[in-house]
Amino acid sequence: MYISQIWDDLLQEQQALDTIVANLSDEQWQLPTASPGWTVADQISHLSYFDATAVIAITDPEAFKVLVSELSALTNSSDLDDYSLKEYRGLDPSDLLSEWRSRRVALAAASGGLRDDDRVIWYGPSMGAKSFLTARMMEVWAHGQDVVDTIGVQRNPTDRLRHIVKLGYITRDWAYINRGLVPLEDPVHVTLKSPSGEFWKFGTENEDNQIDGSALDFCLVVTQRRTVNDTDLRVSGEAATSWLSIAQAFAGPPTTGPQINTG
Repeated sequence: MYISQIWDDLLQEQQALDTIVANLSDEQWQLPTASPGWTVADQISHLSYFDATAVIAITDPEAFKVLVSELSALTNSSDLDDYSLKEYRGLDPSDLLSEWRSRRVALAAASGGLRDDDRVIWYGPSMGAKSFLTARMMEVWAHGQDVVDTIGVQRNPTDRLRHIVKLGYITRDWAYINRGLVPLEDPVHVTLKSPSGEFWKFGTENEDNQIDGSALDFCLVVTQRRTVNDTDLRVSGEAATSWLSIAQAFAGPPTTGPQINTG
């Protein structure tokens, strides 16, 4: 897939969430989400902050290294929240939405010139440009899930999920390494039904380790918005079970994420 398609899908995912939050009341912006201590407004603030730092990562890698160093020096979640969210928490919802829109425009401009073989410095290992944009889309979709879970609306999944599925699959080893664990070598075969009804397959087919189900459920698990038990995924084999118990398709220290029991 060309980077231009991922870039376009990122913009579409951002606009889809924008359409949802633009219609919220001031009270809804302040509702607590599944992320401890975070409101709906904080979810959008988080996206704004990291869209801005993504621009710096693309345009000024040396300045971005300073930001990483400052963030790495913080030792607890409240300090991290203060560092990344404090400049947004004083904004009213309309100003916060305008700020996010502005930073999205800046990111679109900075990333529009990336080529397929470019690499971008980021938190943790540097990323290929396509994976970098996919990670931004994953963030928008995942934090958007926190928002819709909170306000009680349903989103219609789209085939843009394929990008997140692929990112979730290729970060399998990362989930172990990030926890100081040795990745399991047994191959895992993943078969997922897309929102449009196609089947997406990843990995080597084998009888021992299989993951089958919907692309939506897989994305919810690898972004830690649901546990496997909260989905209809069918998982067999030690390697597959172990992986999905710690799957983490995003950078940063190991987490278990906001757990939501939908049963």
